[in-house]
Amino acid sequence: MNENTLHDLIGVGFGPSNLALAIALEEQVPNTDSLKALFLDRQENYQWHGNTLVSQSELQISFLKDLVSLRNPESQYSFVNYLHKHQRLVDFINLGTLYPCRMEFNDYLRWVAGHFKQWCRYGEAVQRIEPVLHGGTVEHLNVISRNADGVEYRRETRALVVSAGGTPKFPAVFEGLRHDSRVFHHAEYLSRLKKIGMTPATSLRVAIIGSGQSAAEAFIDLNDCHPGVRADLIFRGSALKPSDSTPFVNEIFAPDFTDLIFRQEPAERARIIREYHNTNYSVVDADLIERIYRIFYRQKVENKARHTYRRLMQVQSARADEAGIWLDLQDMSDGQMQRECYDLVILATGYERKSHRQLLAPLEQYLGDFEVDRRYRIQTDGRCKPAIYMQGFCEATHGLSDTLLSVLPFRASEIAASLREHFDNETPLYKRVEMAPRTIGVHA
Repeated sequence: MNENTLHDLIGVGFGPSNLALAIALEEQVPNTDSLKALFLDRQENYQWHGNTLVSQSELQISFLKDLVSLRNPESQYSFVNYLHKHQRLVDFINLGTLYPCRMEFNDYLRWVAGHFKQWCRYGEAVQRIEPVLHGGTVEHLNVISRNADGVEYRRETRALVVSAGGTPKFPAVFEGLRHDSRVFHHAEYLSRLKKIGMTPATSLRVAIIGSGQSAAEAFIDLNDCHPGVRADLIFRGSALKPSDSTPFVNEIFAPDFTDLIFRQEPAERARIIREYHNTNYSVVDADLIERIYRIFYRQKVENKARHTYRRLMQVQSARADEAGIWLDLQDMSDGQMQRECYDLVILATGYERKSHRQLLAPLEQYLGDFEVDRRYRIQTDGRCKPAIYMQGFCEATHGLSDTLLSVLPFRASEIAASLREHFDNETPLYKRVEMAPRTIGVHA
């Protein structure tokens, strides 16, 4: 289905990154009545990691690092205003914490998204981005999306922001079991448990592969909510390691540090990212580690080995039969092999950031190696006129904060400013006059 409207901006995804951008456009860009903008999201309704929102999971950063507060503390879209509107501000203060549960933060994001529902088309998965050529020049971009019924939409735009998020990482050893319902990524956790009819009385043996926050949260949820489950934590490291959230280290998530990272040569950028790797990857909140340790200690006291802690274990092979999922595990300390059978295998193995290359593959000849400027715009060659931005795919150039919530308000502000310059240079959509922010007119 082709649309006749030429959009000024289309955003791929309407998660926190593009939601923060929508706020920045509304609050920062003057005289936007004529701007035609649209965000496309594959989900049928707003959810933020909805399949992982177990009751015990908490946000790992301060609520003040919401969509807007660090840029504009007076914004109506702050987490504090959300609490106020829901008559929970005093109650939250009484909790004495900076870290709301992720279920509440998801509700905050959904509340903000509700203010922009006319901006977004839910239930449409973007398939690819194609060039619209005129005399050898890419004048516009064609954004092709598809809904759940298979209906395909084609929309033209003069600017694009790709914020598609990460893709669940499926280790090669489990590739042959990708379509086995008994093996699934943590990103599908709650929906898969619901599908198999999991109840507190269900008796299963479960393997959790991984040593990061997701693995720890799955383990705690199975222990607390499903007493019939026996869970094995299986990972290659020697211990569950705590994330470093101390104050000086946390400064790497500040906007000034993004500037510092971007100014470095590629080799130095990579070195700095490696240095601070333990702030974000394969690490667990310290309090969660302590809870897990207490669970295993209590087993020793009671002499009841319900769960197993399998460190220094490498999964060498995986196969399935009617009995279950068989894993061949190699003890990396002595090389000994063990074979174990599980009813379910949960892959808490992280995410990949490659979907932008697949979406933009038809434009590959114009994009080089997807290098971006400081304001996240891809450096296209002279034949490509549209502005293309990436959010969440720039860790190598902008640092570890690129995939996190910490920089959302600043990044959104920078992209909004770059978009304004792009449109002013191409066609004067904006009049550079000082006036109160106005709502963007969104068309689809």
